[in-house]
Amino acid sequence: MSPFAIQLINGFKETDLELEDRNSFQKLQQLGAIEEVEGLWKLKSLYRVGQLYVNKEGRGFVEAQTPEQKDLLVEAQDMGEANPHDDVVVKRIIARRGRASAKVQLVIRKAHIFQLVYTNTNESGIFEILDLKTGLPTHAVMKNMDLKAFKMGTVLKVDSETDEVLEVFGHLADPKVDEKISLALYNRADDVFEEDCVAQAVEVESEVTVSEHSNRVDLTHLDFCTIDPVTAKDFDDAIYFDMKEHTLYVAIADVSHYVDYFSPIDTEAKRRGFTTYFPHKSFPMLPRELSENICSLKPHVPRLAFVAKIKLNENTLLPEKEEFFEAIIHSKRRFNYDEIDRIIESNGKYVEAENEKRILEYLLPLQKITQRLRKARLGHGFDFRSEEIKLSIDANHELKSTQIETGTPSHSLIEECMLLANQASAKRFEYGIFRIHLPPQLSKLEELLEELSAISLFVTDYDDAPSLIRAIQKEAESMGIASEVDGMIIKSLKQATYAANNEGHFGLGFSHYSHFTSPIRRYSDLILHRLIKSQLKEDKEQNEYLLRNIEPLCQRVSELERESTKAEWDFRDRKLARWAEKRIGQEFKAHVVEVGENAKAVLECEVEGVTVNIHGDNVMLFDNIILRIESVSLAMAKIQGEFIAKREKEVMEL
Repeated sequence: MSPFAIQLINGFKETDLELEDRNSFQKLQQLGAIEEVEGLWKLKSLYRVGQLYVNKEGRGFVEAQTPEQKDLLVEAQDMGEANPHDDVVVKRIIARRGRASAKVQLVIRKAHIFQLVYTNTNESGIFEILDLKTGLPTHAVMKNMDLKAFKMGTVLKVDSETDEVLEVFGHLADPKVDEKISLALYNRADDVFEEDCVAQAVEVESEVTVSEHSNRVDLTHLDFCTIDPVTAKDFDDAIYFDMKEHTLYVAIADVSHYVDYFSPIDTEAKRRGFTTYFPHKSFPMLPRELSENICSLKPHVPRLAFVAKIKLNENTLLPEKEEFFEAIIHSKRRFNYDEIDRIIESNGKYVEAENEKRILEYLLPLQKITQRLRKARLGHGFDFRSEEIKLSIDANHELKSTQIETGTPSHSLIEECMLLANQASAKRFEYGIFRIHLPPQLSKLEELLEELSAISLFVTDYDDAPSLIRAIQKEAESMGIASEVDGMIIKSLKQATYAANNEGHFGLGFSHYSHFTSPIRRYSDLILHRLIKSQLKEDKEQNEYLLRNIEPLCQRVSELERESTKAEWDFRDRKLARWAEKRIGQEFKAHVVEVGENAKAVLECEVEGVTVNIHGDNVMLFDNIILRIESVSLAMAKIQGEFIAKREKEVMEL
């Protein structure tokens, strides 16, 4: 459901509205569908807002929002201009044969504004326009242009209502078109910002003068450092550990100081929600003038930060005191993960610079502490061995190589520090913005267990979902298929999301959790910073505004996160499909990761993560097979393989 739909249910002030919702608000006023009660606009009782679902018979339904309500039937003649999955406002009408029914009054958010298509000639030589997502025939028209004149495989952006071509993206044979396709399919913005955003970003100060911020806590004397990937261009977080006080300082880029409510940058950041990362470039949430400069916690320069100060009990490592405040820091060193891994492995043996020696005086002991924290955390939460595949792209946008990225001691060091800060921020609220992960249904895991029984993985002794997961992981470990089974467990779990009410984080095993540590790349963290600041400054008006709109904000960032992730996955799949297209007819070793109608196998070759669709009649889960690449759809980024034979699992030499 859209954020505006949630506002209509919960109530809102006119000043709370996003620009794109003002037109719908005015139309609802004209329809007499909303009323102002005690300063808040809400739908009248005869009206309901929700997503329109349409069944195979062409009947629509708008689901109930409370246990007291019933789903409302919307007959085809009462749908107006609404299409399946649009968010609509409906009005209850006299029921037919006693069925609660309604008629669409207004579409407040369309599910599909445009579609991507491409030109094609089918096997019979007939010209057609195909939907890039589904591969099904569709329609498109272009003023003063016969689409047959385009080279076959030309990708077009088409208005869903009028079928008019809005933009010509390029050609499927050109690897550079992948970027445009992946961004457009999931409504992601590119790296170009509107002029008013850039103008505002340029006006922001380019350096921090300590004397101008006397109201902040001056921490410039402390030896903060940052630890990030080698390729990182923006630095969200810096850490320092006070050995004497056993206190951790997590300093986070103070984006909220530079990004005002309702400013052009804020409006655009809210629209983007997240930075989207492709292998060759990022598409930032904030203009680079901010994200890679004044907001970035660069070394050797003062920077504004929002700090979580956490005193840990020396014996239990439980937090004894947690504080948040605005500060100024001066990072003394920018490390990358590889450097820290070498330092940890050698226990700082080769470090000679004085400033680095001072940092290692606390960093090496802190690493030991984070090891203990991780061990304690995994007593309640879970460690899923999901492997991340990193792609390298050449200048022509072709796939150059892949590598598997795994967690190392340096990653764990930073992760545990960030987890402490994220937990501390969530504990401040009963109602706010939480990162929640709901427990799985036991029945879902038992379905997985039944599937795993086909490969003789059995578990009989368990009491609940957590104990079943641990038992499955233990068996998988003994069978040498831990990472493969972890991937299946992850698919059976619910997705983590953002919510206004705290429901805990199952995967991490935390009762309270939020996202505080990355406001440069996540709008959710910026919301949380503002919420904590309004609390610290006792700004009642700001606090009320944020909490009044927190549910639609949570809905918005949850949707945007999913879209950003899907775009990243889609781009990866397109590059792997291009690689496979050049190898049609070649045979590969592979192992089966899914069976049934959607059977899939992963190739075992120099390129990691190539997933191939196969016919599943002759295979079982985790079978080692030989397959031939049969065909590749560059449009849909799908690889089809032909099963050749099973192969014996190789015996490792002792």
